[in-house]
Amino acid sequence: MDIQANLTRIIQAEAAAVQAIDVKPTFTEAVELIQGTEGRVVATGIGKAGFIARKFAATLASTGTPAFFIHPAEAGHGDLGMLAPEDAIVAFSTSGKSTEVIQMLTIARQLGVERIIGITSHVDSPLRNLSQIVLDMGDRIKEPCPLGLTPSASIAVMLAISDAIALTVMELKAFTKDEYGMRHHSGYLGSISRKTDAQ
Repeated sequence: MDIQANLTRIIQAEAAAVQAIDVKPTFTEAVELIQGTEGRVVATGIGKAGFIARKFAATLASTGTPAFFIHPAEAGHGDLGMLAPEDAIVAFSTSGKSTEVIQMLTIARQLGVERIIGITSHVDSPLRNLSQIVLDMGDRIKEPCPLGLTPSASIAVMLAISDAIALTVMELKAFTKDEYGMRHHSGYLGSISRKTDAQ
C-alpha cells in the first residue's frame, strides 16, 4: 500500500461528501426553529453520530444557545425527565433506524415535545416520520473504509451540517466576543476572546 496516497484518498472522499451536501429550504427551517425555541436544544444520537450530537450541543451552548446532550440509551432510564415541551430535539442518525434513538423520540413526542429535527441519510428511515423537519445528508455517501462500513464520510457530513446550523444561529443572535468569553473563560480561546483591541 502507498500509505500517503491512501491517506489522501480518504481525506478527498470525506471532502467530496461534504461538498455534495444539498442545502435545501429545510436547513433554513431548522435554523429558524432552533432560533425560536423558548426552551433548550437537546441533541441526541448513538455511536459515532452520538459524538457529533455531543459536539453540536457543546457548540450551541458556548455560542449562546442553551443546549445539552441526552444519550438515547439513558433516555429510557429516566433521562427523558430532563425534557420539557418547549424544548427542541436534534436527532443524529445516518440510517435513521437506530432503535434507541427511535424509542427516545417516540416517547419524547408522548411527553409533548413536538420540535424535532432529524439529520439522516436513508430515505426509508423511521426517523423521518418522527421529525418535524428532516435534513438530508444525501443517500449516496460512500464510506472510504475498505469494508465500506466504518462511519467516516457520513460523519464528516453530519459534522459540517451541525456546524453550519450552530454558527448560523450564532450569527443571527449577533453573539459577541465578550459573550463568548463569558462562557469560555478558560484556556486559549478564553484568553483571546477577552482581549480588547487595545491589547
